[in-house]
Amino acid sequence: MSFATLGLIEPLQRVLAELEHHTPTPIQRQAIPAVLAGRDLIAAAQTGSGKTASFALPLLQKLNAGTPASANRVRALVLTPTRELAQQVADNLRTYGRHLSLRILVAYGGTSLNPQMMALRRGADILVATPGRLLDLYGKNAFRFHELQMLVLDEADRMLDMGFSRELQEILALLPRQRQTLLFSATFSDAIRELAAGLLYKPQQVDASPRNTTVGTVKQWLITVDKQRKLELFCYLLRKRHWPQVLVFAKTRKRVDELVTSLKYQNIGTDAIHGDITQAGRLAALRRFQAGTVRVLVATDVAARGLDISALPLVVNLDLPVDAEGYVHRVGRTARAGAAGEAISLVCADEAVQLNAIETLIGKLLQRREIQGFEPKHAVPITGPNKRPPSLKAMRNAGNKTGVKKKRVRAPKGAPASKKKPGGKKPGPRGPLGQTLGQKQWIPKRHTVEPTG
Repeated sequence: MSFATLGLIEPLQRVLAELEHHTPTPIQRQAIPAVLAGRDLIAAAQTGSGKTASFALPLLQKLNAGTPASANRVRALVLTPTRELAQQVADNLRTYGRHLSLRILVAYGGTSLNPQMMALRRGADILVATPGRLLDLYGKNAFRFHELQMLVLDEADRMLDMGFSRELQEILALLPRQRQTLLFSATFSDAIRELAAGLLYKPQQVDASPRNTTVGTVKQWLITVDKQRKLELFCYLLRKRHWPQVLVFAKTRKRVDELVTSLKYQNIGTDAIHGDITQAGRLAALRRFQAGTVRVLVATDVAARGLDISALPLVVNLDLPVDAEGYVHRVGRTARAGAAGEAISLVCADEAVQLNAIETLIGKLLQRREIQGFEPKHAVPITGPNKRPPSLKAMRNAGNKTGVKKKRVRAPKGAPASKKKPGGKKPGPRGPLGQTLGQKQWIPKRHTVEPTG
């Protein structure tokens, strides 16, 4: 099957040929005809499987057939959870639509508001935005939704998560009821699917791959190590295995800064991406990494979605993510567009619950390894798909290498019984009101009666 059989117009087929995209992916084969037919859509596909083109191509084609946007008006809105993803989607839309006369704008926080307001004065056929900045611009009367025809929620699971639910509800209340709504993501829980179905009209559901899974071309495994030695182990592996380029995910900004400081001390080209870095700084770090001038890019989960790095060979999880879905998106930064990749996780005993949730979500047991000289003193409890999460007792017993609870040693028969009672110290004598007496004699407290007048 070719893109021509999907009903795409000649300018879009031409740009796909220029990009050497000749065969549509499974998600594209199912989603593009449905969007062109005007159907609302809930689409799930693995990260790196061509999700963006699945809505970008038909979106461009439908808008090209209509009239251009009026001043301060928006014809199509694409919402994304992160700035990086917003910029990436806007870049893809401009690339696919370079033979069309459509005005595509992007708006996100961390940058000045005025340039974005000025750009919206002429209107936008497509506006790609994060929820917070979109509401800021709307509050400043930068645009209105009277001409809106299409709404796209990219990474819809995060958009419908608790962190974005309030902003999303505010935005939906501003939009026209008659519109086409598309939800795309790599991970969808059943609860989110039910919630999403309430936003759409008779939606068509597309599952182009097994739900909440990682790409089969990614080799995934983990190394068990104590938490205190994770940074040391990563630096050792970077030197020993001569990794040419690696994307590292850490849980917190502090952990990112710790690893960056350590690597720079060893004269290893390193950059960081996290919430405390300005948007300009984050984009500059990403450009240096994509250009190959930086060997290691360390990031928090703000980069788990939206980083499209071609031929990235390796992703390392310095810390496991809090939610299992985050693991799928992290791993999806490698092995994109059918390429091969590798994902390594450094796991300590404290992360057994997260590991169990990840293996249950992806339906596979991650192979465990130990590195000589870095064997953990605190064993990681046994986990696996559909296993019950490790209990607190198992976590406490992780300090024992075998994971077996130590038995209490009983006194041999015939040994004299202990005179100590289980209650602890024997209480001393008590005073006339039941107070416990110490070594000093108990003296009753004097009470002064106030005069009543």
